[in-house]
Amino acid sequence: MSSLAAPSHGLDTRSNGSRPHSDVLTPEALAFVGDLARQFGGSIESLLNSRALRRARIARGEERLDFLPGTAPIRERHWTVAPTPRDLERRLVEITGPTDRKMMINALNSGADVFMADLEDSSAPTWSNMLAGQVNLRDAVRRRIEWNDRESGKAYRLNERTATLIVRPRGLHLVERHLVIDGKPIAASLVDAGLFLHHNARALIDRGSGPYLYLPKLESHLEARLWNDVLVHAERELGLPNGSIRVTVLIETIAAAFEMDEILFELRDRIAGLNCGRWDYIFSFIKYRAADPRAVLPDRSQVTMEQPCMRSYTQLAVKTCHRRGAYAIGGMAAQIPIKNDADANERALAKVRADKLREVRDGHDGTWVAHPGLVPVAREVFEAHMSSTNQLDRLRDDVHVTADDLLRVPTGTRTEEGLRQNVRVGVQYIESWLRGVGCVPLYHLMEDAATAEISRAQVWQWIHHGARLDDTGDTVTPGLLEHIIDEELVRLTTELGADRVRAGRFTEARSLFLELTTADTLADFLTSAAYGVLDDSLPIVIA
Repeated sequence: MSSLAAPSHGLDTRSNGSRPHSDVLTPEALAFVGDLARQFGGSIESLLNSRALRRARIARGEERLDFLPGTAPIRERHWTVAPTPRDLERRLVEITGPTDRKMMINALNSGADVFMADLEDSSAPTWSNMLAGQVNLRDAVRRRIEWNDRESGKAYRLNERTATLIVRPRGLHLVERHLVIDGKPIAASLVDAGLFLHHNARALIDRGSGPYLYLPKLESHLEARLWNDVLVHAERELGLPNGSIRVTVLIETIAAAFEMDEILFELRDRIAGLNCGRWDYIFSFIKYRAADPRAVLPDRSQVTMEQPCMRSYTQLAVKTCHRRGAYAIGGMAAQIPIKNDADANERALAKVRADKLREVRDGHDGTWVAHPGLVPVAREVFEAHMSSTNQLDRLRDDVHVTADDLLRVPTGTRTEEGLRQNVRVGVQYIESWLRGVGCVPLYHLMEDAATAEISRAQVWQWIHHGARLDDTGDTVTPGLLEHIIDEELVRLTTELGADRVRAGRFTEARSLFLELTTADTLADFLTSAAYGVLDDSLPIVIA
């Protein structure tokens, strides 16, 4: 692999002037990432263009989401994925969270089977956050990660037994503006995966584990094929055994729900399973049907996993995975234990238990939680209803899902409180994200970018189609929205304190939320639209 770190090769690394992170941005690591960009950057751009063209055809009524006729032989014939690695055989409880140092230690020590370290939706992509995340991942792999809390005096260290580490890089749609090659920013997914693999793949294999990734926001099997090509190339360049890089794919777009067999097939030598991502899936439902006035959703709180379209999607995931020998991982429990109200806490935990009971009875092999306090709750439910480490023997031949089932619009009401909740949560999350915080506790739930995406997309949908609120009779208009935003900011000033609101970035968050929800077209991703206004000082070029 040729070196791309010299200026003559066109690779610039940009830093915000904080910690140099020289142990991450080594010449060898930069050369590896630059090679990935040269090999696959064009293909990523082409696939993103294909996404946009397909959605445009759907908006014009020229195409309908459906199972692909051209890949029917893949769905019909018998084949299975590669055997699961030993330390991914038990995935009853997976905990997710950002690559913050203290939170990583807590997650690895939580008693969960798997920790998904998230460089994507729960990490605001400032350059300092991304580099610190890579430093923390490297230290965690080598079991030297530690944190001393100056305020409490508490020392955080790894337990003898920790969760298996899986890393989620950013999605294909995002770029990393601090790494530029040939005048273009490198795809953020290649930066995140490339740096992690370069520094840690061999060390993980030597420990008896392996380099494991969670791949987010795929929309087609062609994107899965691209990821497979990237990882085959990475293994060759890093001298790793074939198939040593293993992945789990999040089925969090409605387009991907129609191609689960094909996604598994493209990654069959390295895929361990599929995960059902909830909020992003609903956000994708809105996005793909943005032009359809018949597809306007009710309050997002009413779009539960009991809605027929959501039941169809998750049960089809179980059936598809188990037919191919892959694990089906359930969705997130975002609740945070409520310490000062025992009754409210028990009601929240009851919701978690009911949700996990549905998943385990449907045949899921594991589930997600966002807080260490929920690990024992989820584990208790799954262990009570599973006699083994998985349910691969439950083939769910009773499940028969059609395109109409997946496209069925959730039923319910649209209310003023639902609109206010989207505003209140969306604006607060965006404000935190602009400050560089991507994992935000709001109203006893741990929220990430997916919550803000569905909040602003739903408001856009209601305005775009002139939805009427069932309880007040008001039509949702830009004027009504602006009035409610201002009222909610007054409420937040009371809840959070005037000093906190004045010191924060609420004015920018308000403007961004209003801009995204009243635009003529629905922006693809909030995180892409807002990336340019993150606090990231002018770059320093490091040759």
